[in-house]
Amino acid sequence: MKQPYLRKVDRRGDIVVWIVDGSYVRGHIDEEFTNFGQHYRYPYIPENEFWMDAEADNDERRFFTDHLLVEHRLMAQGMPYGEALVEADREERKERRRSGDVKAATHNGRQLPSGGAAHDRLWKKLENGVSVWIVKGRFVRSVFDIDFTAGGHDHVYEFVPAGEVWIDDDIVEKERGFVLLHELHERNRMGAGVPYSRAHAESSHIEFRCRHHPDELHDALGAEGWA
Repeated sequence: MKQPYLRKVDRRGDIVVWIVDGSYVRGHIDEEFTNFGQHYRYPYIPENEFWMDAEADNDERRFFTDHLLVEHRLMAQGMPYGEALVEADREERKERRRSGDVKAATHNGRQLPSGGAAHDRLWKKLENGVSVWIVKGRFVRSVFDIDFTAGGHDHVYEFVPAGEVWIDDDIVEKERGFVLLHELHERNRMGAGVPYSRAHAESSHIEFRCRHHPDELHDALGAEGWA
């Protein structure tokens, strides 16, 4: 198995920050790897390394680094992931506010914008009426949900308008089809009354299979209404 490292981008004390091939990690090591990670959350990451996905635009690196520094420190001291995540999100949110993202998008922090403000471009409108949008991922994380990753839809996120599926613009083009498959399948299953936890697990399984058998992706998308 090859290593996922692409380039070294930073060092914080003894910790080296790497940009990695997230597509390779999700396809060969862990389908649940997200935008970034550290050893105590993902044990396959060496203890003194932070991994960040090679996104289409790396303009959130400083936010992710600050998040990981808190999460890594607290989990190394024995704090459970769920509690460490809350503290790390708090620090990351401070940095996002300092950047001006929140103030610019929320009328001086007093009023949330509509979900449509996150739209970048319409990818496709399906025959069943569902609209698939490429959205501004940094905007979504700064304004709506700091943990938004890869994609989502209206059956999970209250800020996504009805009848919409969102794909993060930071997802590189070669991965978009797999993320789309996950979101469409999950939305269809939840629309049929399946709870999120089960629908997500099923969608992750199908996504992982197609990452290993990409020749099946087109047919799998067709089965979910992508035509």
